[in-house]
Amino acid sequence: MARAKVDHERIENAVREILLAVGEDPDREGLARTPQRVARMYAELFSGIDEDPGTHLKTTFSERYDEMVVLKDIPFHTVCEHHLLPFIGRAHVAYMPNGKVVGVSKLARVIETLSNRPQVQERLTTQIADLLMDRLSPKGVAVVLIAEHTCMTIRGVRKPGSKMITSALRGTFKTNLATRTEVMSFFRE
Repeated sequence: MARAKVDHERIENAVREILLAVGEDPDREGLARTPQRVARMYAELFSGIDEDPGTHLKTTFSERYDEMVVLKDIPFHTVCEHHLLPFIGRAHVAYMPNGKVVGVSKLARVIETLSNRPQVQERLTTQIADLLMDRLSPKGVAVVLIAEHTCMTIRGVRKPGSKMITSALRGTFKTNLATRTEVMSFFRE
């Protein structure tokens, strides 16, 4: 899928207007290049909008391994679509192969691609789990995200250190209590 071109000039104009609206002088030395910097930042932060995260899961390997594959503590950051402020955390992902495995770095790339777009944590968690189920056809998938949302920690209720935890369980991780308990214990270690 071809990436949409980010309209840097439009972002720059919008940022200049925001600076004016809050009573700042967008031409003063410290702010003069801020609109350009913000445009480049948004292009980077939202680079996953038109990228297909499934491309990272195209190459698989036939393997008779039928135990859990767990990758935990994967750092991620994304932008909350409600306030356009970041939330930052760690992702834990597990899957139970059903005849094929994927390179471990590909799991992190899926998270990175899905994180590089405006998000809410609940959707991001679900998107990761559903994509792995769809593309790998495993016996099950478990995804847990733990993140601190700056839209809650630096504004509004202002409760720094608060963490939001979301989970998405599919297949055997949802239907088998023993498997669910085991994967959650791995995530806590």
